Amino acid sequence: MIVYIVRHAWAEDQDDQQWADDRLRPLTKKGGKRFAELIRTLANRRFAPQLVVTSPLVRSRQTADLIAKFVPNRPTVVDRQELAPNGDLGALVAWVAQEAAHLNEIAWVGHAPDVGHLTAALIGDGRCAIDFAKGAIAAIEFEGPPALGKGVLLWLVTAKLLGL
Repeated sequence: MIVYIVRHAWAEDQDDQQWADDRLRPLTKKGGKRFAELIRTLANRRFAPQLVVTSPLVRSRQTADLIAKFVPNRPTVVDRQELAPNGDLGALVAWVAQEAAHLNEIAWVGHAPDVGHLTAALIGDGRCAIDFAKGAIAAIEFEGPPALGKGVLLWLVTAKLLGL
């Protein structure tokens, strides 16, 4: 299985006047367009998750919806609290093993610094620091369902790296 770890795309700045509840803060129009271009570019290079699992926060859900819209197979998007800030990685891994182990590719959309911690825990002992830019995506490969410390980092890409 390949797990794609995605940091949500470029969101509006925190502003208590506009979004008293930060969970409702959306992507910027420019950020959404830039991320859509990144996804179209990756889809042309075989990026094709069969399921997109996301934090329920608006900016992550919007990012997940863009993935679903621009990959050819139009995957389902599922909200999971485990991907909200300070979520429970162990519970997420267990859920995937139970509910989605039959899939070849799955995307998880979340927040910094959590996505860096998720990646570190999946590819090693979790002590390394991995910095995810906004909209960055990492591909981690597993023999079977994801398991802590059992993944191999295939790549980590940003829009800037691809010239977008």
